[in-house]
Amino acid sequence: MAQRRALVVRGGWEGHQPVKATELFIPFLERNDYAVRVEETTEIYADAAELAGTDLVVQCVTMSQITPEQLAGLSTAVVAGTGFTGWHGGIADSFRASSDYLHLVGGQFATHPGKEPCERHGGEQDNFLPYRVNITELGREHPVTAGIEDFDLVTEQYWVLHDDLIDVLATTTHPTREWHPWPRPVTSPAIWTRHWGAGRIVVTTPGHSLDVLEHPSVRTVIERGMLWATRTASAS
Repeated sequence: MAQRRALVVRGGWEGHQPVKATELFIPFLERNDYAVRVEETTEIYADAAELAGTDLVVQCVTMSQITPEQLAGLSTAVVAGTGFTGWHGGIADSFRASSDYLHLVGGQFATHPGKEPCERHGGEQDNFLPYRVNITELGREHPVTAGIEDFDLVTEQYWVLHDDLIDVLATTTHPTREWHPWPRPVTSPAIWTRHWGAGRIVVTTPGHSLDVLEHPSVRTVIERGMLWATRTASAS
């Protein structure tokens, strides 16, 4: 069997440590017989020939911008069968100004509610809350999340805007507190997949920092997601 090709694209906001975060997973890809190419910008997305020969794109680019040509290249590749995956802001908070990118991914970071105002001190930990990731009924059967039990984290809890073409493997519920303007708890997808043309997409929202990425359940989901999203024989 020919060696699979993975493209790791990283950059954007440095707060998510795109280099160190992606370096956690490159050895996993190599152990699973992927030839890995790493790019520090999204310029590679405009190279149609390169993406056509890529079986999996792993993206870690928070915020930033993407050109129409780059997005067209990425979207065309996914429709043709290239897998697309990532975690946290590196995929769910990328390219906020691009509605077509949001359409491709199917869900977009809106906010991460913070602590009670009197407990905030101006740092990133103002937004670190204890919360649970609940595996859905679908998630208990899906290859990406099968066998994983509900798990707890203390980190940013993503509130996600999404459409109903995503297959939700796990959710998280935002409670309402007296300092919140919303009137009832809100449940957001925490892990989802999406079929787009012949391509598969996997989004895992936990992953703000290296310790979260190294959480056994989070890391397992991300690694399984890479394998599942990879171009299938029927899309080659």
